[in-house]
Amino acid sequence: MNTRLLFVLAGGASALLLGTSLSAAQEWQPDRPINLIVPWGAGGSTDQISRVTAPILAEALGVDVVVVNQPGASGAIGTQEVLNAPRDGYTWTANAIANNATYSVTGLLEDTDIDDWHIYLSVANVPVVSVPSDSEFTDFGQLLEALKSRGGEITVATAGITSSGGTAIAALSDEAGFEYNMITYDGGGPAAIATASGEAMVTTQLAVEQTELIRGGRLRALAVLSNQPLVLDGVDPIPPITDYLPEIELAPDYFGIFVPVGVPDEVIATLDAIWADKVMSSEAIRTYAETFGAVFAPSFGAEARALAMPVVILEACSSVARGEAVNDPSTIGIDCETRTEVGVP
Repeated sequence: MNTRLLFVLAGGASALLLGTSLSAAQEWQPDRPINLIVPWGAGGSTDQISRVTAPILAEALGVDVVVVNQPGASGAIGTQEVLNAPRDGYTWTANAIANNATYSVTGLLEDTDIDDWHIYLSVANVPVVSVPSDSEFTDFGQLLEALKSRGGEITVATAGITSSGGTAIAALSDEAGFEYNMITYDGGGPAAIATASGEAMVTTQLAVEQTELIRGGRLRALAVLSNQPLVLDGVDPIPPITDYLPEIELAPDYFGIFVPVGVPDEVIATLDAIWADKVMSSEAIRTYAETFGAVFAPSFGAEARALAMPVVILEACSSVARGEAVNDPSTIGIDCETRTEVGVP
């Protein structure tokens, strides 16, 4: 594997716990295509992994799984579309699970939390701080000094305040104490391309959205939001952010496919079996992860929920610290004083 990130990731427990093969548990036979709504623009991290995963599911189900990009409001518009759709198993979404879990905290959606979704995770992603190849900044230390002295002049391209890039630059700002000028795009891919083209001075989107631009010499990667270097084929190791900000709080950012609670039980039983038999051992997803700087980390059900909670708690409580929370995280069962999940009152 050519990514080295110090994450504690479970790999195969779900498959062992399931104890049922796909052939024995194919309870649901869909009779028409399934819409997989990606609430971000084409080319971003969610879109990328969705287009790798959808054919695996389509082959197992015997119908097309159609990826539909529906960006807007930091992913909230497409997510609401899924919540509004009939709970018949034919409309799913894809995202970073922390988004779906915290939309109500940021006020982008109301009365929804992590337990409104059946969770199917595929990869963990990590943000990278990059600048155009002709930037004045050659290492993160130089950029950090500039952000501290003239942050309002530094433009940062992201996919929105709740996107991985948006939360990454906010976390850096919280830790180092600087201002910045965010420019928002419809997805992480467009934000990375805009930065490479000189529309913005910095991007903090995910490695998978930047890798080809970095390899092609259009972006210069300065730091990865991890406590270990990120190693990509053909690129010098990207230094960990902890070289510069050793106390910054980090958590893996998990991505996957989510099906709203309330669909028929046989839909979930079938997807569980497919995830265990096909996705957990998928060479296509593994190759994607190793090529683009993600971590191969499939899981589902209770295991996936447990893996997701650290980043959910981090993002929910960080939004409070930044004054961005519209609703207190206690409304979704998170106590920010203890940084624990305590249940909804």
